[in-house]
Amino acid sequence: MQLQHNLFLLEHPLIQHKLSLIRRKDTSSILFRQLVNELSSLMVYELTRDMPTQLVSIETPLELMMAPVIDGKKLVFVSILRAGNGILDGALSVVPGARVGHIGLYRDPVTLRAVEYYFKMPSHMHERDVIIVDPMLATGNSAIAAIERVKSLNPRSIKFLCLLTCPEGVLAFQKAHPDVALYTAAIDRQLNDHGYILPGLGDAGDRIYGTK
Repeated sequence: MQLQHNLFLLEHPLIQHKLSLIRRKDTSSILFRQLVNELSSLMVYELTRDMPTQLVSIETPLELMMAPVIDGKKLVFVSILRAGNGILDGALSVVPGARVGHIGLYRDPVTLRAVEYYFKMPSHMHERDVIIVDPMLATGNSAIAAIERVKSLNPRSIKFLCLLTCPEGVLAFQKAHPDVALYTAAIDRQLNDHGYILPGLGDAGDRIYGTK
């Protein structure tokens, strides 16, 4: 469902069901990773509804025909390290031919600002469509910084995918990048004083990798 310009809430029952399971504090790391994988594949499926196709000649067991196919190599999934990597397997299960880029950002515990430490992208980005993935859009600082870096490579288009966000994150995101479509499965109540989403699901990276 489109809530407003470039803001999309993915309300499919399977997406919402799996997100509820992920939120539970007693969900183990193994199950958490599995559910994030499943949830991200469902969300990417929704996200790629408008992917362009082209007709190519194929042969069925009965005859030749012109059939639509996508060019997965034109799509790039960009993971915001490290938690974004939890989404990649599910995303690539939907579009296995996609390229992958990585941007390393960590949140300064005092300022909550994003600090970059790694950036690696495929070549010829000006020919590609980009989907940036990160489980959480909280303060929005990491997403904003990641999009700024990717924009410097002039890709054909950029979308941002997160499992959940909050009003503060949406506001900051859309103020900085009103031209980038934001897709999420939930817009939670608010941020707390430490920049965590409430009710949220905790620290996605820690829960994916079993760290504290």
